[in-house]
Amino acid sequence: MSSETTTAGTVVFRVLDAMDAPHSGRILRLRLQSGEAPSIASLKGSEMVATGPDGRSCRFRVAGFAVFGGKPSDDRLTRTGRVDVHVEELDEGGPIGLRWEVSPA
Repeated sequence: MSSETTTAGTVVFRVLDAMDAPHSGRILRLRLQSGEAPSIASLKGSEMVATGPDGRSCRFRVAGFAVFGGKPSDDRLTRTGRVDVHVEELDEGGPIGLRWEVSPA
C-alpha cells in the first residue's frame, strides 16, 4: 500500500513542539488531531504540508523518526496519537512552528 493511499486526505496532525535537528532539518513532535492513525511505514518518506496559524504553508518530507520517547511503532501511534518526526523542509514557507497543522500533500 502506498503512502498516498494510507494517509489519504483526512489525517491531520498538530505540531506540539518544533526544534532544529542537530545536523540538518527539523524535529517535529506531532499529535493526531483527526482521522485514523497512519502506519509508521507510510509516514517515512512521505511528503506533507504544514499550515501555520497565519495561513503560511510549507511542504516537507519525513526523513525519519526521533526516538526521544522510545522507538515509534504503529501500536504506539494508535494508542497515544503522538509521533516525533525528523523532517526536511522542501520550500521556503517555514520554519514550521507550534500550533501548525500537518496533513498529507
